[in-house]
Amino acid sequence: MIALVDADILVYRFGFASEGDPAEFALARLSEFLDNLILQDGITETWGYLTGSGNFRHDIAKTAPYKGNRVLAKPYHYQLLREYMERAWGFEVIDGMEADDAIGIEAYRHEPEETIIVSIDKDLNMIRGNHYNFVKEEKYFVTEEDAIRNFYLQILTGDKVDNIIGLQGVGPVKSKKLLADCNTEVEMYEAVLKAYDGDEARVLENAKLLWILREPNQVWRPPV
Repeated sequence: MIALVDADILVYRFGFASEGDPAEFALARLSEFLDNLILQDGITETWGYLTGSGNFRHDIAKTAPYKGNRVLAKPYHYQLLREYMERAWGFEVIDGMEADDAIGIEAYRHEPEETIIVSIDKDLNMIRGNHYNFVKEEKYFVTEEDAIRNFYLQILTGDKVDNIIGLQGVGPVKSKKLLADCNTEVEMYEAVLKAYDGDEARVLENAKLLWILREPNQVWRPPV
């Protein structure tokens, strides 16, 4: 099984955990994590992805600048940890999109049982297959149906971290209620469109911003 690693998360987790520590300590912690990952039952390879420069989503965002509210400081060992994963582990820097997109594309190049996504980012729950939350040490499986439902739930709620504006007053609980009676993707889309009072432009904007690619240069289109 191939571990598809969200290396962006690792840079911040291990970088901030090692703030003020010597470089060798930060590298040792990250190295130990990756070494232990490859030793896990069923994992035979580790492929990782780091977000590089450029992102097609900036041209899509009209309601609010994509990630325009980000003020998160980079950890002191930010560049060191990135370079280590590139050099020592062969992790790939992805330009023009995000590491999440590379993970999604790679996951859909394989059968679901052939990969496992290593991350704590809930956005990746719109990708079917095996997942591993390394903080909770929890492995779980996302079906294709659940992946699509998770995507439409996010269109309703938006994503505060990435400055994607959802419906006011609609959080995880209410969004689930809005989609509770939907059994197909067409029904989910129509329910979301109705919740947005028929504002198709807003629905399409959010959908294209939130959609994690499943093939290169993919443009999300509504199912109807």
